[in-house]
Amino acid sequence: MVNRRIGCQNHNGCVSQCTPQAKCGHGAAEAKPGPVLKPGRRAGSAVVRAARPVGVLLFFLACSIPAYAIGQPRYVEFSPTPESFRLVDRRIAAPIVADSEDLAGVIRAARDLQADIARVTLVRGALILDDAVKGADIVVVGVLGRNRRIEELVRAGKLDVQAIRGRWESYLIDVVPNPWPGVSRALVIAGSDKRGAIYGIYDLSEQIGVSPWYWWADVPVARHSRLFVRPGRYLQGEPAVKYRGIFINDEAPSLSGWVRQNFGNYNHQFYARVFELLLRLKANYLWPAMWGSAFNDDDPLNPKLADEYGIVMGTSHHEPMLRAQQEWKRYGRGAWDYAANGDVLREFWTEGVRRNKAWESIVTLGMRGDGDMPMSSESNVALLERIVADQRKILAENVKPDLAAIPQIWALYKEVQAYYEKGMRVPDDVTLLWSDDNWGNLRRLPTADERSRSGGAGVYYHFDYVGGPRSYKWLNTVPITKIWEQMSLAHRYGGDRVWIVNVGDIKPMEFPIEFFLNFAWSPERWPAERLAEYTRLWAEREFGSQDAEAIAEIIAAYTKYNGRRKPELLEPTTYSLVNYREAETVAADYRNLEQQAERLYRAMPAEKRDAFFQLVLYPVKACALLNDLYVTVGKNHMYAVQGRAATNDMAARARRLFRADERLSRYYNQVMAHGKWNHMMDQTHIGYTYWNQPVRNAMPAVQEIQTPEAGEMGVAVEGSPASWPDGPGKPNLPTQNVYDRQPRFVEIFNRGTMPFNFTAEPSEPWLRVSVAHGSVAREQRIWVSADWDAAPQGASQPSVAIRGPNGQRVVVVVPILNPAQPKRENVEGFVEAGGCVSIEAEHFTRARQGPSVHWMRIPDYGRTLSGMAARPVASQDQAPRAPDACLEYRMYLFTAGPVSVDVYLGPTQKFLPGDGFRYAISFDDETPNLVNVNAADSQADWERCVKDGVRITTSKHIIAQPGYHVLKIWAIDPVLVVEKLVVNTGGARPSYLGPPESFHRFGKVD
Repeated sequence: MVNRRIGCQNHNGCVSQCTPQAKCGHGAAEAKPGPVLKPGRRAGSAVVRAARPVGVLLFFLACSIPAYAIGQPRYVEFSPTPESFRLVDRRIAAPIVADSEDLAGVIRAARDLQADIARVTLVRGALILDDAVKGADIVVVGVLGRNRRIEELVRAGKLDVQAIRGRWESYLIDVVPNPWPGVSRALVIAGSDKRGAIYGIYDLSEQIGVSPWYWWADVPVARHSRLFVRPGRYLQGEPAVKYRGIFINDEAPSLSGWVRQNFGNYNHQFYARVFELLLRLKANYLWPAMWGSAFNDDDPLNPKLADEYGIVMGTSHHEPMLRAQQEWKRYGRGAWDYAANGDVLREFWTEGVRRNKAWESIVTLGMRGDGDMPMSSESNVALLERIVADQRKILAENVKPDLAAIPQIWALYKEVQAYYEKGMRVPDDVTLLWSDDNWGNLRRLPTADERSRSGGAGVYYHFDYVGGPRSYKWLNTVPITKIWEQMSLAHRYGGDRVWIVNVGDIKPMEFPIEFFLNFAWSPERWPAERLAEYTRLWAEREFGSQDAEAIAEIIAAYTKYNGRRKPELLEPTTYSLVNYREAETVAADYRNLEQQAERLYRAMPAEKRDAFFQLVLYPVKACALLNDLYVTVGKNHMYAVQGRAATNDMAARARRLFRADERLSRYYNQVMAHGKWNHMMDQTHIGYTYWNQPVRNAMPAVQEIQTPEAGEMGVAVEGSPASWPDGPGKPNLPTQNVYDRQPRFVEIFNRGTMPFNFTAEPSEPWLRVSVAHGSVAREQRIWVSADWDAAPQGASQPSVAIRGPNGQRVVVVVPILNPAQPKRENVEGFVEAGGCVSIEAEHFTRARQGPSVHWMRIPDYGRTLSGMAARPVASQDQAPRAPDACLEYRMYLFTAGPVSVDVYLGPTQKFLPGDGFRYAISFDDETPNLVNVNAADSQADWERCVKDGVRITTSKHIIAQPGYHVLKIWAIDPVLVVEKLVVNTGGARPSYLGPPESFHRFGKVD
């Protein structure tokens, strides 16, 4: 017998010698090495075949210990219970037993488990392949039909594998007593196939406390001296989505710069890290990086290693027949034009499928223009159908005649979908890969007829995009609530064969990547009401239970804020500088989030800080800076027009914020984790002038003004960009009302250098000002409010007189609304104020369910509070009648006559053939208005919706008389998500997010 160690002791899975930092990431050895016995010969590769996924079976024992494995009750404990399996105890680790005849990827994953146990316990057990074993407890890992020991247990009736045999990517974890003479217990991890076994192995790794992101995000591993597995049978059945993966795309400058520094190019050493991450996340599919690189051509070990690991490889939506675009640039002859150069292209494609036929792949069919551009205008359906037919002929002649046994996709991306709509079809065994609109909104899903196709359907989704209306590549801007809502539609409509998502540079998309893949495995496990729990469990696994709730809230908040306006789309006027205090509220919300994250960071143990900075603090802090920068620049521009001396202060502040952004990115790149992730924050994100990224971050233009030495008073009021005493008419504050009792502000500012004194005198004793007199150097904000117990009933217009130097005087009108009815304490529902009623959709008075439709709340969905969606999505149309699915909102209106209702909806695209999705809306018993949300289906409408992250539709109504009314909205096509409703009686003011929610109470409403 020859004893040899398999692979690098510090980096399990390295194909060649490890190198420092990013290539391996290990310093001193984590644990004393243990023996690895008789490696035997390397197992060959195999193409995994199984039946179509039929759902997920999951049987876990409940446990009160917090879960490390997200969404699954724990079966690993850190102290023994009666009959528990001893994985590590008294500095002895149970040996891991594999079979040299098993697949190489399984043996490699067993090495990772060996290393993971050592990461947790500092004890490295033996990895045994073919030798006889004895001892109290051993771990046996392998694939059914490949591992002889597992088959022995099955034949002896000691292990029941019927539930997973013949299944796709399923595994069983079972504690078997007295499996063989001399062995007390065996912890068996049996896979139905290669990936099933690998997923089972990594499931145990996650259960003992090794995050899938231990290397990619430097998540520390909590130390435990003892590890035990509770007795029982743990079964994971088939995934809901058969192929689940990521697309590394738009990878320059960040990822490419990092790869060049640490690996030289996109070689097998880099991809080994990617493959391991994907398997730990229970993914199985990859479109590799393609900006300047070619997976198969750059390193011949890339595809071989992918198959050994168990990763199904593909090429992107515009790279047919397993050949990268860069390969055509390197070796192609003539034009990328099938009509003119078909012979050369067929030869080029034939080489690709021959090269890769031994490895597990999904073949992309069809053709787009060179460089991911549309085909020429001369292209037609007949030509594209001939291209696909010729490509399939190449596959039949060079891979296997049974084309149905070769996984193939046709990516219906951008204009390619139009060819389908014009009548182009591909054979039924080809998967139709539908796409979103590059902004996370699905463009198309299968119809009932299409769901019967043997090839099924899938979805190509985006967390990152280069293109119009503006590229977004910097940070995570897609809340998991959005992912959940759209991919739930995909699952329900049968788009479940392939899910692949464009993740840009991988970092910093860690959180949404894992959710996307986790959700693909088991959508039923994560209903809408559990999304906050998912985020908390993720935070708990990465950082522990103590701060998990707070961290989860921060992650959810910053992604929500980014989702309502992507950072690359921000401008100085995005959020209103004058109405509803919108801009300053947005900036303040970000600052508050930043302060919370900073407090957690400072209190955190040193070993957790790098991970926390990457996953939480950096995106929060960077986005807080960026939003503050743009709001500051917006104020600078407005102040310049008003002549404020503070104009120059705002310019200086903007420059400081711009420099702070640069320092923060430099810290991420060069200081954090000792520079391990240098270049990962090279992506430019400030100073866009058109759809594509700027070459360098560019400071937004600011203005400076000359100011006289003598102090000079100016007055600005909430709700207006003008200033006085030289502004138009009298300044009027927005109306204050007895219901929400919101004070309003007046700003007294200096147009000169020397300070001046002022007084502020209300015209009525019940009108109050926060500051009645003082001195102004730059500016002074004064809050104006009413004593509502003393204020007269009805509408009134008192004022505040502001006096400054040189006899300057400005009278500010303060409109007050204090109706006799309804009394504040007796309000039933909402009440009009400020010329509108603003309603968050979840605050309905009543939700009426239809015969086949129910309303559900999607927590934290959209731009403000949440979303209300009617489900199930595949039901028939519901006529707008009272008993059917309807949300009702009771409100008191002071205004009669014409009103409009703005309905804020998620930006759902028309993903089924037909005229578009509809809702019906009415007041009281009027005939409902039927609104087609896709009626204005134009490029301009789409751009507005995706930039704003919302679709706003408007209906017109007549209110006969003041008083109580009920607004009703019906789910005609139950796929829409309602976020907010604004009843505009004539006073709603312009803003990005819409008016804040109006005063409401439900105490007397049934």
